[in-house]
Amino acid sequence: MKLIGLLTRATLILAFVALSCQSVAAQQKNAEGFKLYLQTLAQEAKQKGFDEGFIDTVLTGVAFRPTVIKSDKNQPEKKITLDSYLATRVPDWKVKQAVDAYHKHKALLEKIGREYNVQPRFIVALWGNESNFGRIQGKYSVLSSLASLAYEGRRERLFKENFFAALRILEQGHISAEKLTGSWAGAMGQSQFMPVSFLNYAVDYDGDGKKDIWGTPADVFASIANYLSTEGWDGNGTWGRQVTLTAPIDEYGLAKSKRRSLIDWQQAGVRRFDGTALPNVDIEAALIMPDGKDGRIYLVYNNFQTLMKWNRSSYFGVSVGYLSERIKRGN
Repeated sequence: MKLIGLLTRATLILAFVALSCQSVAAQQKNAEGFKLYLQTLAQEAKQKGFDEGFIDTVLTGVAFRPTVIKSDKNQPEKKITLDSYLATRVPDWKVKQAVDAYHKHKALLEKIGREYNVQPRFIVALWGNESNFGRIQGKYSVLSSLASLAYEGRRERLFKENFFAALRILEQGHISAEKLTGSWAGAMGQSQFMPVSFLNYAVDYDGDGKKDIWGTPADVFASIANYLSTEGWDGNGTWGRQVTLTAPIDEYGLAKSKRRSLIDWQQAGVRRFDGTALPNVDIEAALIMPDGKDGRIYLVYNNFQTLMKWNRSSYFGVSVGYLSERIKRGN
């Protein structure tokens, strides 16, 4: 029996060694293939008008990153509820930090809010949700991450587009290549913009010639506000409200065909969360049930649709709206 045990252990060790060798070989193959792929990216960059010397210098530090491929493939599969999501995304300590940050930057936020017609509490809520008020921006090389994800191939077009956008950001001098870091997926700075979004929405608010979403609060706030404003934000409105139902409703969702006036929703049996009538105002709203009919139910307005352009998750949109309400309340 002892001999069988030793043989079994030896077999397991040999199997582990074989798997390790296969893993190393696969990594080497990927690294070699990535070098060739990087050459094609360099050629395409030249065709797009980038200077050859600039490309050679910048791409010197770009390397294959298996960890970002693993992160992309291993997205969380466990189903969480909106309640548990809000508990982790908007805990009381974050609310306190959000309120403190709002008051710390109040003059600047209100100035930017007036110019872009965006309420400052939403700027702070997005800032807090995306990077914990600038504290968590990611330490991955943006170029290496985007090139690796493009090479992996499942969403090559998306990541290539952002790779070339990142080159444009460097070419324009907003940040140096060694400091161009972000999340494993390439999102950057305190606003966690992808490079394409940076080119479309980032703002040099302090006028120093650089759109610094990594370290300059004025640029961060103005960039967030510019995104919202450009994508249709209504500074005179809000995002939505939690509601309750007095009768079953089967037609709900964010599709334009399912939006109704508040009067229509009132007649269908929708009430404020405290059971009172909905406001008697001429506003269209969509009814959403992120966790189905047994979970939280919301009427959401046009501004929520804008939040969904930022991140296509209703959980995310609700968390931003909820944090904004806590900021408004002051606790």
